[in-house]
Amino acid sequence: MKRLFSGVQPSGNLTIGNYLGAIKQFVDLQHEAEAFYCVVDLHAITVPQDPAELRKRSREIAQLYLACGVDPSKATIFIQSHVKEHAELGWLLQCASYMGELGRMTQFKDKSEGKAAVNVGLYTYPVLMAADILLYDTTQVPVGDDQKQHIELTRDIAERFNKRYGDTFVIPDPQIQEFGARIMALDEPTKKMSKSAENEGSRIAILEDPAIFKKKIMRAVTDTENEIRFDEENKPGVSNLLTIYSMFAGESVESLVNRYQGKGYGDLKKDLVEVMTDKLGTIQKRFEELNDVTELDNILRAGSEKARATAEKTVNRVKEAMGLVLL
Repeated sequence: MKRLFSGVQPSGNLTIGNYLGAIKQFVDLQHEAEAFYCVVDLHAITVPQDPAELRKRSREIAQLYLACGVDPSKATIFIQSHVKEHAELGWLLQCASYMGELGRMTQFKDKSEGKAAVNVGLYTYPVLMAADILLYDTTQVPVGDDQKQHIELTRDIAERFNKRYGDTFVIPDPQIQEFGARIMALDEPTKKMSKSAENEGSRIAILEDPAIFKKKIMRAVTDTENEIRFDEENKPGVSNLLTIYSMFAGESVESLVNRYQGKGYGDLKKDLVEVMTDKLGTIQKRFEELNDVTELDNILRAGSEKARATAEKTVNRVKEAMGLVLL
């Protein structure tokens, strides 16, 4: 049976890059397989967090899942820390992982660069990510291409464990969408859009006021030409706007390029604002309608119970394989 697992960290305001590169895909894929979608709060605490803000944002991510169209009757939605087996399997897999392979992880290098002290969790969290995936006998992991290295590590750990202890884990495959996996920054279109970037103008939040993101789109970096064509190498800014437009409108880039022949960048940007205002407006309205904390917590509670039923079986299987005593 095809089974999916993926998650989003509750740190910072989610951008349209998070929506187009991940959550939109979650909605589409929930109809194709059994899906587990997690709010990975244990990953968020690898860097300092304000406790009240972390609680608020953890619920907010789950609320956004629902507002964007994830259906709790089709997909399991839960918070990572509500299923203790994530942390438990994380430790068991640390004992089957090597420091050398963790030290090669590019995200650790990026996040630790220039810091006087780095906590152990930031170093070992790729193993926790592997545990997240392996807990659910996941066959496919919908991720952005920047997470491909983490899936490769997950596969290496699982294959090593199976070789040492016998067939225990399903070996997952990354599922990276061919188009739109990386939405780029509006101010520097050669860099990925990031919710933590210093320049607010580089990104658009899913819940951002249309009047604010209109200004950002109109100021988005393009080039000195005035020809609208898709050319990521020579015209990264225009190509990024075409990608965003295409994914929000559900229209091919080729069709958009043909439509805007002979028109300027201003026309493209104005129309993009209209499309985004319509799509994000629907999500934002639904988000506001889902502001009942009790109802949201009931959905999360039901999701964690369902997730735990599967996760507990996997952990017991791993403990049995490793020789730990089960009572």
